[in-house]
Amino acid sequence: MHDGKTITPAEIPPLTRGCAILGTGGGGVVTVAALSAERALRQYGDVDLVTLADLPADGLVLPLGSIGAPTVSHEMLPSGDEGLIIRETVEQTLGKPVVAVMASEIGGGNGVEPVALAARLGLPLLDADGMGRAFPEVQMVSMYVAGRDPGLVVLADVQGNVAALRPASGTWSETLARAVCVAMGSTALMADYILPVGEMRGAAIEGTVSRAIAIGRAVIGAEDPVGSLTAELGASNLITGKVVDIERRTGGGFVRGSVVIDGVGDCKGRLLRVEIQNENLVALEDGEVRASVPDLITIVDSQTAEAISTESLRYGQRVSVLAWPCAPLWRTSAGLRTAGPAAFGYDIDYVPVEEANA
Repeated sequence: MHDGKTITPAEIPPLTRGCAILGTGGGGVVTVAALSAERALRQYGDVDLVTLADLPADGLVLPLGSIGAPTVSHEMLPSGDEGLIIRETVEQTLGKPVVAVMASEIGGGNGVEPVALAARLGLPLLDADGMGRAFPEVQMVSMYVAGRDPGLVVLADVQGNVAALRPASGTWSETLARAVCVAMGSTALMADYILPVGEMRGAAIEGTVSRAIAIGRAVIGAEDPVGSLTAELGASNLITGKVVDIERRTGGGFVRGSVVIDGVGDCKGRLLRVEIQNENLVALEDGEVRASVPDLITIVDSQTAEAISTESLRYGQRVSVLAWPCAPLWRTSAGLRTAGPAAFGYDIDYVPVEEANA
């Protein structure tokens, strides 16, 4: 049963830091989501953090997340009513009550914003998500890998538009939702894989909200923030250096590009290139893959260990690049087909990050 865990305003700073790190460069802006979450908790009260075992098997879990280009969501803020519109549409269409909110992805602002949405809707937050990180495409969720049907997909935007889709497959959910998102101005709130609790078992990645809070707590107040973070994550520090080259372009609802880091100190004379599609996808050094999706690659400030999102990367920043293992589900053949290097168009074999850096 529910063990009394709640999210209060005190949990928001560590949750925000942890989600930024799990965001692997994407997942939306954390600062705006943190303000929204703190304000909602103060206005509507604390949010219960629950497990699937705490919930009725036939109640619906509502996975929520922003879809679109992070650079756009930075400028076009949500109205706050999108979650209410989506819940109403879901309950009317499916004829069942929503019993909990879940983050579609724990990474970035999409890991923090569901706290505000749960508070506003008067619902508990599920200690789980669909990725254990952030990914750019709709079908790149654990529910898809676990073979669940995408069912109903609902998008709502800041103008009050709502679209309810019934895609034939997870990949169609990406194609259709992306087209609607672009029509909505390249940013919207989305619910997909709206499943009963019973079907969510074995399909969601559990414990990730608690994990994000623990990651944030490991860094806040630490004497050696990067060292503490690396230890908490079980990560490899791929390079510490300076951002010397950055290329970024927005199109089709994504931010794409790459960043080059020139090593300093012990890493002097080395160059690491990170490829981006909303998130950091592949880290290459001298043509060798040091880390790749679905493992996590995050660029952090080398003094504070604060995660730097792909849209905030700037020439001259002093950074460390950390990489660590993904949730086991992503290393299955279905997981690698969905979000391995080939899924993003890279002709490289996936090598687990701990083997590539042994």
